[in-house]
Amino acid sequence: MTATLAYDVAAAAERLRPHVRHTPLLRAEVDGKPVVLKLEHLQRTGSFKLRGALNALLTGERPDRVVTASGGNHGIGVAAAAAILGLPATVYVPTSVPEGKARRIEGAGARLVRVGDRYADAAAAAHEAAAKPGVRYVEAYNDPAVVAGQGTAAAEIVRDAPEVDSIAVAVGGGGLAAGVALGGGGRLTVAVEPEHCAGLHAALAAGKPVDAEVNSVASSALGATRVGEVPFEVLSTHPVRSLLVPDDEILAARDRLWEEFRLAVEPAAAVSFAAWLRGTVPGERPCVILCGANTDWLP
Repeated sequence: MTATLAYDVAAAAERLRPHVRHTPLLRAEVDGKPVVLKLEHLQRTGSFKLRGALNALLTGERPDRVVTASGGNHGIGVAAAAAILGLPATVYVPTSVPEGKARRIEGAGARLVRVGDRYADAAAAAHEAAAKPGVRYVEAYNDPAVVAGQGTAAAEIVRDAPEVDSIAVAVGGGGLAAGVALGGGGRLTVAVEPEHCAGLHAALAAGKPVDAEVNSVASSALGATRVGEVPFEVLSTHPVRSLLVPDDEILAARDRLWEEFRLAVEPAAAVSFAAWLRGTVPGERPCVILCGANTDWLP
């Protein structure tokens, strides 16, 4: 599977080129240290999720209708991808979904359905709705086509900043981190999670995906109860460093991005920058991915 996925990152880039933004890099210096920031929060839909969702829908047979479950960003990405292709979409979300993300899902053209107070409730309802002919369920991260699509962000980093030797990325279900591992051209993937929302860290310790605690200021975006099987296969066979950061440092990093650069991101997008600020991201020329900006936030 891994070799096929690696090949698919290049194919995904060609499929996505007409539809997604090649997001910019910001070369900066903070506290006397150089860092490269990948501004993926400037992607259409406000996060990287459009890449994977659209690549999945462009792969295989065209469906009549699209269904997914989401805590927010994935749903926005699927809604936008379906709209690009002229397909109707329904997104199931838990009642705890942030209102800013719910508004953006509907604004992208999808029907929004609130079910239960946990992501698992929304996912169960979405899978039931998708068990009909002509309906495509778009996975948030546990799909090779989704992972390959997310990997195009890393391929852009390699193209634009070949000097980068490590890429730091926030982890929820693991799709973006796995994409970075595949699209990063052998560079170290630095997988960063909140201390109490660390499914990948638990999986690497156990040698397989396991259920983990979900309790963080970033859990609306990184709140998968366990890392996906597909991302885990990639991340357990590529160079990966797993790091954890506390919630107070995540919020401080988010605020620092605003104060220093006027970059407004959601807490999940500041997780990797928090690890860089505390000095735990390895590499002489690291790149930090800012992955999303879909909560309503004022500094």
